[in-house]
Parts: sequence; structure tokens; C-alpha cells
Amino acid sequence: MDLAGVLLALLLVLVLVVSLLSNLLVLLCFVYSTEIRKQVAGVFLVNLSFCNLLLTVLNMPFTLLGILRNQQPLGGCVCKAVGFLETFLTSNTMLSMAALSIDKWIAVVFPLSYTSKMRYKDAVILMGYSWLHSLSFPLVSLFYSWVDYNSVYASCTLHLKEETERRRFTVFTIVFHSTSFMLSLVILCFTYLKVLKVARFHCKRIDIITMQTLVLLVDIHPSVKQRCLNEQKRRRQRATKKISIFIGSFVICFGPYIITRLIELIPFVTINYYWGIISKCLTYSKAASDPFVYSLLRQQYKKVLINIVNRILKRDLYPSSGYNSSLDTENDYCLHRTN
Repeated sequence: MDLAGVLLALLLVLVLVVSLLSNLLVLLCFVYSTEIRKQVAGVFLVNLSFCNLLLTVLNMPFTLLGILRNQQPLGGCVCKAVGFLETFLTSNTMLSMAALSIDKWIAVVFPLSYTSKMRYKDAVILMGYSWLHSLSFPLVSLFYSWVDYNSVYASCTLHLKEETERRRFTVFTIVFHSTSFMLSLVILCFTYLKVLKVARFHCKRIDIITMQTLVLLVDIHPSVKQRCLNEQKRRRQRATKKISIFIGSFVICFGPYIITRLIELIPFVTINYYWGIISKCLTYSKAASDPFVYSLLRQQYKKVLINIVNRILKRDLYPSSGYNSSLDTENDYCLHRTN
């Protein structure tokens, strides 16, 4: 194995370890915290972390073996099972992120009617659709024997073996990525841009009140006034930064792989081996980043983790069932206010 292969293998090992630990922490917080379990969004988060954890345990190690051995590491039946799971889990995670964005949109844009529009029952129905949608495509690919080891990506995934099936396989691939990646991306953009619009409106309202207060306080020290103005700027940027992370991480991690899979449908196009592995590792990196993007960096999850550590160390610095009064954003306030 050359140096590039070693570096790619090390990158995948790093992604695997981070993904395993971070997703386990999210599931641990869900089991430990009553408040997190009460939130409807917890259904989507636990489904997302569960799918990411399965992808980490069942798919990443075999891709790692494919990179190290530079050949198919598994038997035919096992390879088909792993490829089936990869197609299902990847699609399911995308739809789970779309469901999370819908939940946030309803919580922020329709805060007064959130409890009636998004109940546990509605969340379970959304997740049921996500599972059925995600299962349908790998079942079709398994029926047509389109699941096999693909050396370009060093993994068991969708793969065309017979040229006579190219037209049918092309239609299937385009429909699959359109109803998973593109559908989820459209939902993410629509919902989060609506959330950003509401957040900017609230920030503008707060800024007006702050400026009126500063005008009345004629004796205020210039340094205090400057701090208030800086806080206004940070508040305006905070919502934009979060929305950019939600959408940007989705596009950066999934986009290169999806585009590559679509480009390779052209008969005369050959995908570079190293680029194929890199694009595959990018999709895996989403499983490692999701826990931080959606959960672990929030104050509520941080407090739950601190409570768990304190309990392990037999310290009682924080009440285990207490709810964090500090909120991540004004949008989170809208979510908790309606529960």
C-alpha cells in the first residue's frame, strides 16, 4: 500500500472512532435524560444517531478492510448484506435530518401551535415513512443484483455489473438520489431559511429596543455601549452560522459522493480510485459530525454529560433531573416554550 492509501486508512479510522464515541454519547444522553426524551425532536435525533452508529459498526470497518487489502474483503452474501445496509442507512440519515429541520421550522415559525402540529405520534409517522422510503430502494437493488463490491469506493455498495442493465440502473440511481439527497436538501433549505428569516426578525426587534435604551442612557460609559453593539452583531451572526452549518455540512459531506455516483453513470467516464475513497470517507464523516452539529454542543446535552460524569465519580454537583435554564438560541426557547 502506498502513502496515499495509508493516509486514507488513517482518516477512516479517525472518523470511525469519533463517530462511534459521539453517537454513543447522544444515545446515552437520550436514555439518561427525561427532559430530552420528552422532546419530540428526540425521536429524530435518536433515529439519526442509531443509523449513524449502525453505519459506523457495520460498514466503515469493511470499507477499511477494502482499503487495506485493495480487494473485496467479504464473501458474496455478506457483501450484499453490507451494501444493502449502507444504502438503507445513508438514505435514512438524510431523511432524519430533513425531519429535524421540519420540526425546527414548525417550532420557530408556528410556536403557538407546535404541540398540535408536531406530536410524538406525528414524529413516529415521519420516522415510519423514512424507514419505508429508505428500505424500498435497497430492496429493488437487491432484487436486480445491483449490490456488490465496488473497487472505486473500496466498499460494498450499488454497483452495475452487466452493461445490458445500464439504462435501468441509471434510472434507478437518479431516482434514488433525487428522492433521498435532493429531496432532503430542498427541505433543509426551505425550512432553515424560514427559520433564519424569523430569527433575523427577532434580532432586529431586540436591536431596536437596545438602541432605544442606549439613547435614553446618555451617561452610559462608551465601553459598555460598545459591548452592547458587539453583542448585537454576534446575535445577528449566530443564527446565520448555525443554519450555514446545518446545510453546509450536509452538502459538503454528501454532495461530492452523490455527484460522483451520478457522473460515473456516463459510460466513458472513469472515476479515480483515490477520489472515490475520499468521497466515501466524506459521507462517513457526516456520521461523526452529526452528534456535534445537532446535539452534543448544546448546553442541555453538555449538562446531561456532566451529570453522568458526576454520578460515575459519585459527585452531586448538579441535580440529575434538572433542566437547563440557559438556552442555545431564541429558536430553542420557542421549542421549549410550546412543550
